Amino acid sequence: MAFVAKGRILAAAATALLVTAGAAQAAAGCGNNSAGFSEWVQAYGQQAQARGIGPRAVSALGNVRYATKTINADRNQKSFKYSLDKFMQVRGGQTIISRGRAQKAKNAALFASLEKRYGVPAGPLIAIWGMETGFGSFMGNQNTLSAVATLAYDCRRPEYFRNQLDAALQLIDNGTLSPDAIGAMHGEIGQTQFLPVNVLRYGADGDGNGRIDMVRSRADALASTANFLRGHGWQAGAGYQPGQPNFAAIQGWNAASVYQQAIAIIGAQIDGE
Repeated sequence: MAFVAKGRILAAAATALLVTAGAAQAAAGCGNNSAGFSEWVQAYGQQAQARGIGPRAVSALGNVRYATKTINADRNQKSFKYSLDKFMQVRGGQTIISRGRAQKAKNAALFASLEKRYGVPAGPLIAIWGMETGFGSFMGNQNTLSAVATLAYDCRRPEYFRNQLDAALQLIDNGTLSPDAIGAMHGEIGQTQFLPVNVLRYGADGDGNGRIDMVRSRADALASTANFLRGHGWQAGAGYQPGQPNFAAIQGWNAASVYQQAIAIIGAQIDGE
């Protein structure tokens, strides 16, 4: 009996290894439409569980859906092809400057504390805040986990978004992200639209309540943004226009040159430079 029991244990272990290997192989694939997505997600969940992701996050994966709107948005990012003038017009640059100055005056103590802590002045932080979500007025309407899982499955940039998916699962595990979180088309989170990896790396508690809430806490969102810029080489007191030392940190925020230049221009106008 002992031998039979041992044999069953070994057989079960071998089966588990085969399932894990099968899950890893399935999760390594990709697709350009919804066909195969559900199977891929199931395999990815098994693989994530084997890597130590907790049951709450793995269970959340079971509720994701193929995000067609996310794929359509990913294929149709026209605004980054505009000239700088057109981009500023489409993004409402002058409105952001006007409202941004008011936000700076209204939250003077917060921005002073952020500059003291991170070395980043109000202007670029407010420019990012305004451009990303209209100062928190619209943070997206897509299920965050579905958006990230869809892009992780999609063949265009799977490795990049699989890192984001792993990060999202970790955030769900540690309670920072709700399994039902709603955000932007590519899985961006909160008032300044952080991707999950950046929440893990640069998320900061700006209001001192012991947790990071990128959605409801402007202080957390802005502190995290300042921490991101510092993490990308921001030097306190240095300029941030093209050709100046801190423009490289702004380039780390977004790969589109028109977006980078818009942040610098709007930020300078808000800072009175």
